[in-house]
Amino acid sequence: MASDDFLVERSTVIDASPDVVQPLLDNFRLWQSWSPWENVDPDLKRTYSGPESGVGAAYAWEGNRKAGAGSMVITESVPGSKVVLDLKFLKPFKADNVTTFLLEPNSAGTTVRWQMTGKTNRFFTIVGVLFPMDKMVGKDFEKGLAQLKAAAEQR
Repeated sequence: MASDDFLVERSTVIDASPDVVQPLLDNFRLWQSWSPWENVDPDLKRTYSGPESGVGAAYAWEGNRKAGAGSMVITESVPGSKVVLDLKFLKPFKADNVTTFLLEPNSAGTTVRWQMTGKTNRFFTIVGVLFPMDKMVGKDFEKGLAQLKAAAEQR
């Protein structure tokens, strides 16, 4: 990885098969049941386009200062294995990132790895000295994975 690239990754084990977990990742409408950012703005405006799930499914949001604005599009979906999204932040800063969910079946259910990669823009080069990307986003990933685990295990 180049010095201006970043990777944030967290994982958890979910007591459910990949076939149960994947729809929660593959359908943006279902993100409301587990996304760590869902309750940041009660007046969040959501727009869905494209197919309901899988490649081409798209989601855009616009909200308060904490929620910001941006969009996501699923670019790859491999049943029981992987979901990849292009993630664009528009506010409070601009950034283009790739988010990947990797699903690995095992004897305990499914290991889910949530990754985000991208280039550190000028804003994050300055802010990153005090707040590294892993610390800024890592806790949200941990919260989201705990909520994803709860949602999947209730299905």
